[in-house]
Amino acid sequence: MSATDRDRAFFGHPIGLRTLFFTEMWERFSYYGMRAFLTIYMLAPLSVGGRGMDGASVGLTMALFLSSVYLLSLPGGWIADRFLGQRRAVTIGGIGIVIGNGLLALPIHAAFYPGLCFIALGTGLLKPNISTIVGQLYSADDVRRDAGFTIYYMGINIGATISPFVCGFLAQSETFREFLASKGIDPTWCWHFGFAAAAVGMIGGLIQYLLQQKDLGESGLHPTIPEDKAVAAQDVTRLKIIIGGLVGAAVFFGALAMGTDISSNRIGDIFGIGLGIGAIVVFYGFFTKARDAGERRRVIAMIPLFIGAIAFFGIFEQASTTLSVFGEDLTKRELFGLTIEASYYQSVNGIFIVALAPVFAFMWVRLGRAGKEPSSVAKFAIGMIFVALSFVVMLPTLSTVPSLEEMQALKKAGQVVPDVQRVSGGYLIALYFVYTIAELFISPVGLSSMSKLAPQRLAGMVMGTWFLGTAIGNYLAGRAAGFAENRGFGFLFPFLIISALVVSVALFVVAPMIKKMMRAEDTDGPANKSEKAEPEPLPEARVIEKD
Repeated sequence: MSATDRDRAFFGHPIGLRTLFFTEMWERFSYYGMRAFLTIYMLAPLSVGGRGMDGASVGLTMALFLSSVYLLSLPGGWIADRFLGQRRAVTIGGIGIVIGNGLLALPIHAAFYPGLCFIALGTGLLKPNISTIVGQLYSADDVRRDAGFTIYYMGINIGATISPFVCGFLAQSETFREFLASKGIDPTWCWHFGFAAAAVGMIGGLIQYLLQQKDLGESGLHPTIPEDKAVAAQDVTRLKIIIGGLVGAAVFFGALAMGTDISSNRIGDIFGIGLGIGAIVVFYGFFTKARDAGERRRVIAMIPLFIGAIAFFGIFEQASTTLSVFGEDLTKRELFGLTIEASYYQSVNGIFIVALAPVFAFMWVRLGRAGKEPSSVAKFAIGMIFVALSFVVMLPTLSTVPSLEEMQALKKAGQVVPDVQRVSGGYLIALYFVYTIAELFISPVGLSSMSKLAPQRLAGMVMGTWFLGTAIGNYLAGRAAGFAENRGFGFLFPFLIISALVVSVALFVVAPMIKKMMRAEDTDGPANKSEKAEPEPLPEARVIEKD
C-alpha cells in the first residue's frame, strides 16, 4: 500500500485512525460497562454477591473513583509528554485497566479497591493521550481533521452504548444467574463475570492496538525531553512527587479495604476540599500571570463557564449514582414486554446522542447561516434549563415511590420495594432524552469556549482546567448518592432542579458581561487581537464525546 493509499485507507482518513477508533471504542466499552452496575453492586446485599455497603459509603467510593479518573488525566498527559510518549502511555494505561477489571473479576473482597485504583490510573494514562495521537495523524492545515475526530468520537459512543447491555446482563440478569447455577457455578459470582467482560473488552482493544501500531507512523512515539538539563532535572523531581502522591492514594484505598469508614469519610471530605482549593489556585495563577487587562478579563470570563461545567457534570453524572439506585430500587423490571435491568438504562443516553447529534449539527448550521445561532454562553445556559427539565420529568414519580421513612424501614427489614410502588422505566428513558438535549447544548461549547477565552500562551493548561472541573463535578455526583440516602429522592430531585436553574440564570446574567469584556479588549493592546471576542465552538466540538 502506497503512502497516499495509507493516508486515505480508513473512510478517506489515515489508516492509523482505524487503530485508535477501535482502541478507544473498547476502552469506553470497558469503562462504561463496569460503571453501569458498579453502584448497584456495592449496594447489593452480601447474600446475592454484592458488597452490602450503605449509601454514604457507596457515594464516597463513587465520588473518589469518578473524580480520580479525570483528575489523573492531568499527570497522565504530562508524564506521557515528558517521559513515555503518548503511544507507550496508552499501552501502559490499557494494561492498568485490564489489571483493574481483572481484580474486580476475582470473587475476593479485598481486591475491590485496588481494582478501582488500577482502573483510575490506567484511564488517566490512556484517555488524554490517545486523543492527542488522533490529532497528530493530521497536519495543522489538514481539512480532514474535524471529520477525523467525528469518526473517532463515534467509536467512543458505540462502546459506551453497547457495554451496559453486555456487562449489565452478566452482572444482573436472572437468566445468567440460572445459567451459572445449572453449570455448578455460584450464581452470586455473576457480578464478577460483568467485570470480566469489561476486562476482556479492554484486552481486545489492547491487542489490536499493539498489532496495528505500525499504522500510526511516528505519531505519539517520542516524548518531548527538555534540552536544558536543569529543566529536565526539575521534571524528574516533579515525577517523584507525583509517584509519591499516587502511593499515598494507594495507601488510602488500602485503608478503605480494611474498613476504616470513619477515616475514609474524613479523607473523602478533605479530598473534596482539596479539589476546591486546587480550582481557586489554578485561576489565581491564571490571573496573576496575565500580562495585561485584556488577559485578566479573559480569565474572569472563564470562571462562570468553569463553575457551570462543575454544576453540569455534578448533575449529569447522577446517571451512574443516584439514578442507578432509582433504576434498581424503584422502577419496574418489565418495559415494553422485556425484562430491563437497571444497568441497561446507562445505554439510553448514548443511543439518543447518536440519533440527535446530526439533528443538532444541522440546526446549528441553519441558525448560523441565518445569523440566529445563540452565543456559547447562551447555549450553556439553555442546556442547564434542559438539565432542570430532565428532573422535572421525574417529579410525578415521587407520588408513587416510597417516602424516605418507608425506604429506610424496608431496608432495615431486608425487604425490597413492592412492584405496586415502583414506576415505569419510561420515566428514566424520558429523563435521558432531555438529558441528551442538555448535553448537546453544553458539551460542544464548554471546552471550546474555555480554549478560546484562554490567552494563547496558556491554552495548553486549559485542557487540564477542564479536566479539573469535570473531576469536581464527578466528585459531587458521587457524594450525591450519600445525600440521597439521608434526604431521599423527594428532596434530591427538587434540589437538582433548583440548582440547575440557578446556574442557568447566572449564566444568562453574565453572558452580556462576558461579551462586554471581550469587546473592551480591543482598546487594551495587541495581546489577544487575533482571537475572536465572542467564542464560538470549534467544528469538531459539535460532536459529543462520552468522557
